[in-house]
Amino acid sequence: MPRGDKSSYTDKQKRQAHHIEQSYEQRGVNEKEAERRAWATVNKETGGGKKSGSGRGHDVTPEHSPKSRKKSADASAHRPTEGPPASTQKGAKTRKSK
Repeated sequence: MPRGDKSSYTDKQKRQAHHIEQSYEQRGVNEKEAERRAWATVNKETGGGKKSGSGRGHDVTPEHSPKSRKKSADASAHRPTEGPPASTQKGAKTRKSK
């Protein structure tokens, strides 16, 4: 199989790569680099081609990327800590009065 051959990838993997590539292009990455990054992302997430005979055996990881985890952690760290939400307080007050 020549280098760059995508025949061992499923249709779903090809669609994923296409969507990722479009996303990179919208952010200003040139077409060739966007395609390279898209396939690298698909390979990282799925472990390469998933069609039979392509050496499959790697589960798709549902985990978020490290960048995404850091973004989420930073966002929650900057959220104000005001105590429990109003709905929780109202429910507790109602339960106490009964």
